[in-house]
Amino acid sequence: MENIMLAKALAIGIGSIGPALAVGFIGAKAMEAIGRNPESAGKILVPMLLAAAFAESIAIYALVIAFSISK
Repeated sequence: MENIMLAKALAIGIGSIGPALAVGFIGAKAMEAIGRNPESAGKILVPMLLAAAFAESIAIYALVIAFSISK
């Protein structure tokens, strides 16, 4: 039982590190681009939100895998 809980914790923990870093980098680069060219904010916002959503979906996959681990 303890091994299963450890596996679930590792699956969601390790599976969330990548998306967290990706969303941080996406936001940082988008703000940097908007800072350099403020008129392009409208063109940058939609692709940034789409990329952040795709990165977050990886964390959701990790959560699904964590829930599917059983005896």
